[in-house]
Amino acid sequence: MNYIEKLKYIIKKKKSNLIVGLDPDIEKIPEIFLKYSNPILEFNKSVINASKEIVAGYKFNIAFYEVLMGNSMDIIAKSLSFIPRNCVTICDAKRGDIPNTSEMYAKTYFDNLCFDAITLSPYMGLDSVEPFFKRKNKFAYILALTSNKGSSDFQKIKSGNTYLFEIIVKKYLKMYGTDQTGFIFGANHLSDIKRMTKKNPNLSLLIPGIGAQGNDLRELISNLYNDVFVINSSRSIIYSSRKNITLPEYLKYVKNRSNEFNSTINQYNTSHKKQEKRRQV
Repeated sequence: MNYIEKLKYIIKKKKSNLIVGLDPDIEKIPEIFLKYSNPILEFNKSVINASKEIVAGYKFNIAFYEVLMGNSMDIIAKSLSFIPRNCVTICDAKRGDIPNTSEMYAKTYFDNLCFDAITLSPYMGLDSVEPFFKRKNKFAYILALTSNKGSSDFQKIKSGNTYLFEIIVKKYLKMYGTDQTGFIFGANHLSDIKRMTKKNPNLSLLIPGIGAQGNDLRELISNLYNDVFVINSSRSIIYSSRKNITLPEYLKYVKNRSNEFNSTINQYNTSHKKQEKRRQV
């Protein structure tokens, strides 16, 4: 089973398009975890245990682990071991380099750590990501149109009548197809998300920008036209407003936040589909 088949199965079985971002920050995690010799690992374990039956998967932003230095890879590996097989795992590394360097990244994140998918930067060309695509059951989310303020600085530069991000999407889909390739679109780019998902029913988008970044979930769902999208939420689920929260309270908080978020996605998605059916009658 390749990644997209696994993702489709999980979305249908668990009724979930929610990805939780495991972005641990020692200055933000609840104080209860600071008593452990490895507080970040215990924090991740708690988030996973509280949400694993609800979410479609987890995304690890590698920057939050690299900053830990010495035992960062060990924390990633052990955290991954807590995640059940009915969840996808995404390595948010945004890699992309000359082929022999990318091969080392692919060995690290796909062969050694066994992530299901990875985020990649497209800007060094198709050969820079080729080593990742040699792993046939793996998947890559290519940076296309991101949620940060500066996304238009380069991603919306035009070549003729075509934006740079559109050229990137077209080239990568032609080369690798939707079985191995998806794209990152920020939740603030509604018209582009609508156009891409209407045109490509099997195209998986990884969508950041909901939750702490403040974009509107209802508006996002109303512009999605396939079922293989995943919406990432990190800070709004994993960080409580109270740092002195007890462990049982924290587990309940994460579970409730995950449930609320996913239920809202499903509610809006059901409503959107009904509206579309009425329009087609």
